[in-house]
Amino acid sequence: MKNTTLKSIFYLAISALILNACSVDDLIEELDDNTTNIADSIAESEVSDDTTSLILAWSSLWVYLDQYTVNMRPNTVTRSLAYIHLTGYETAIPFMDNYTSNTNRFNNFNINEDVYENNVNLELALNTAYALAIDHFMINLDAGYRQTISELQDELEEELSEGLSDDAIENSERWGSHVAQRVIDYSETDNDGEEQIVNQTPNDYDAPVGIGLWAAGDNENAWFPYWREVRTFAISPEQSSSIDFESVLEYSTNQNSDYYSQMNDVYEATVNAANNNDEDLWIAEFWADDVEGLMISPPGRHFSIANQLIVQNDLEFEGALELLLKLGFAVNDAAVSAWDDKYTYNIQRPSTYIRQVIDADFTTNLSRFIDGINPAFPSYPSGHATFAGAAAGVFIDFFETDNISFTDDTYTNATGITFNGTARSFNSFSEMATENAYSRVPLGVHIEQDAIEGLRLGYEVADAINSLNLQRNNFN
Repeated sequence: MKNTTLKSIFYLAISALILNACSVDDLIEELDDNTTNIADSIAESEVSDDTTSLILAWSSLWVYLDQYTVNMRPNTVTRSLAYIHLTGYETAIPFMDNYTSNTNRFNNFNINEDVYENNVNLELALNTAYALAIDHFMINLDAGYRQTISELQDELEEELSEGLSDDAIENSERWGSHVAQRVIDYSETDNDGEEQIVNQTPNDYDAPVGIGLWAAGDNENAWFPYWREVRTFAISPEQSSSIDFESVLEYSTNQNSDYYSQMNDVYEATVNAANNNDEDLWIAEFWADDVEGLMISPPGRHFSIANQLIVQNDLEFEGALELLLKLGFAVNDAAVSAWDDKYTYNIQRPSTYIRQVIDADFTTNLSRFIDGINPAFPSYPSGHATFAGAAAGVFIDFFETDNISFTDDTYTNATGITFNGTARSFNSFSEMATENAYSRVPLGVHIEQDAIEGLRLGYEVADAINSLNLQRNNFN
C-alpha cells in the first residue's frame, strides 16, 4: 500500500468534513486527484496509523453527506450512525485482540466467523464494509451525493489492492460485505425503527391539547412521535430516569413566576443577540445544525468533533473504532430517550408562549434559515442538549479526563454559508457540551430547563454506554 496516497485521500475526505461548499462534481474530481494539495492546516493533522486514516476517510465523508440528507435529521441520522459504526467495529474484530464482538451482546445479531480467512486485509475489508453500510443507512441522498460513496470506495480499493493476491482481495471484500450485510439484517429486525425511518410524521398521531402544551404549526405534522419504540443498545426509555417538567416548572403568566422568567430570558436573549450580532448569536448559529443543505445534523456534529479528536490524539485504529462505536450507540439511545420524554410531557416551544404573553411579533433566530420558526416536535428536553451530554460523557470516559483543550473547527473552511461557523475553543468536554445545550436559548427555540434536563439525560445515557464491556480486560 502506498501510505502517502492513502493519507492524501484521507485529507481529501477531511476537506469534505470541514464542509467546503463545493459541488458534487467538484468533490468527485477531488477524490479522483490524489495529488490535490490540501490546506496546510489539514495536511499537518496527520495520524500515524494507516487503518485510522482509512476509518477517518469514511467517517469524514459521512459527515459531508450528512449535510445533504433529506428528511433524516435528527433521529434517523442517529440510528444510521449506530449501525454504520457497528459495521466498522465488527469488521475489525478479528484484528482487535483485546476487544470482544457484540454478537453475544445483542439478540438476533450473528456473524458467520467461517467467512473470515487468514489472508483478509483489514483496510480493504473496512473499505467494503463502510461503503455498503453508509450507502444503505443514509437512506435519503440525491444520486449525485450518493455517487461519492462509490467514488471513494473505488479510489481506496485500487490503492489498497496493490500488491495483494486475487484470493486476498476476494476474501477481504467478502468479509467486509458479509459483516455489513449481517448488520443490515440485524437492523431490519427492529421493525419499529424500519417503519419510522420511512414514516417519520405519522398522520395517526394526535397531540394532547391544553394550556402550555405543544402543537404542530400550520401545514406541519409531528416529527418522530413514536421514536420511543426504536431499538436501543445500552439503555431504554424505561431504564432511563425522567424528571417531570411540572415538578420543576409550572405554567404561569405571572411575571414573578419561574416559568415566565425562563420564557422572558429566551425572549431577551434572542432579541438582543439578533440586534447586537454579538457572541450569543455566534454561539446560537455555531451550534444550530438544524438546516438540511446548509449545516450538518445535531448528532452528526459530534462525529465531526470525534474525527477531530481522533486526529488531535493520534489514535490507533482500535481506539478510533471503539470511540466511534460508543458515540454511535450514545446518540442513538439519546434520541430514543429524549423523544420519549418529549412526547410524554408535550411541552410548548418558548416562541408560542412569548407570542401569546410577551411579544406577538417575536421570531426565533432560527427562522431565517428554515420554513417556520421551530423544529416540529415538543420542547422538553432539548435534543441538542441530550446529544451534547451523551457525546461529552463518552468523550470524558474514553479519554479518561474532562480537561482536554479542544477547538471545534467543523465549519472553519466552509464557503458560501450564511451563519457564523467561526471555530470556538474549549477547555473541557463538559464546557463544550454546556455551551451547545444553552445555545438553544439565544437561538430562541428552548428554555433553560430544556437544556438542563437534556444534559442530565445525555450524561445518564453516556453512563450506560460507557458500562458496555467491549474490552476483554474490562470487567465493569
